[in-house]
Amino acid sequence: MISNRKERKDMKSDVEELMPRLLPLESCDTEEYNSNEPPRNPQEYLRQVQREASLCPDVVVAQIDPKKLKKKQSVNVSITGCLAAPQGFSPSLKWQQQQVSRFSEVRQVFSLHSVNKHRQHWKSQFLDDNVVMPKLEDEDGWKRFCLGENVCLDIQLKEEDKVNPGLDYVKTGFPPFLSIVSKLNQSTISAVLEYLMNWFEERDFVAQLGRWFYALLACLEKPLLPEAHSLIRQLARRCSAVRANLESKDDDCLSALNLMICIVARYFEQNDLADKE
Repeated sequence: MISNRKERKDMKSDVEELMPRLLPLESCDTEEYNSNEPPRNPQEYLRQVQREASLCPDVVVAQIDPKKLKKKQSVNVSITGCLAAPQGFSPSLKWQQQQVSRFSEVRQVFSLHSVNKHRQHWKSQFLDDNVVMPKLEDEDGWKRFCLGENVCLDIQLKEEDKVNPGLDYVKTGFPPFLSIVSKLNQSTISAVLEYLMNWFEERDFVAQLGRWFYALLACLEKPLLPEAHSLIRQLARRCSAVRANLESKDDDCLSALNLMICIVARYFEQNDLADKE
């Protein structure tokens, strides 16, 4: 009995060397301290905690039922890259290099270091009365703001409206003007990117999506946060899936889809997602 008690004290001294006490407390015989009354002062409270800790076993073994584990062992994790483009649908390496160069130039416009005075100028400008930016947590509001009510509510336009859509941004969506995106911080940029990806995962590609994805990618600061890293990879994979279902190389969406994949893979160095010649 004495040897066991000595071994426990030796083990506790080893632990205290690794995890020194933060609060001073006089040593006491915790086995003799056996008060069931509430502590009357901080010293008694700490002694009560000390006693309870001394009664805890050094090793605890969980009792696990193997039968329950067998039912919950399947975990689906997608680690696949982009779907291969149909024959003739993928861009050339030269085209991809040109797009990366242009995208790099666009990013300079949003850089805090190179043209800070221009960014500060746009930040200080007041938006028009009809530009009411949604709150950060308003996912539906951001979808309508970026894509417009016509797209979000699936409103079928008449032929004359398609020819002359006008400038009703509430219906057609606000373009990512510099006066708008310069007011977005990194948290908002990631949130809007996620909102639009949620929409894109269940619907087809539209021009408004391409404009906003391009602008948001241009605003993302490096190194990417884990959430942003996951989102841009999700974007490239979704674009490749939509591209794989296109029926013609003349589809208006093809160039935009290739561009999104190119930027994610080539500029943000997600090389496993890149189109190969």
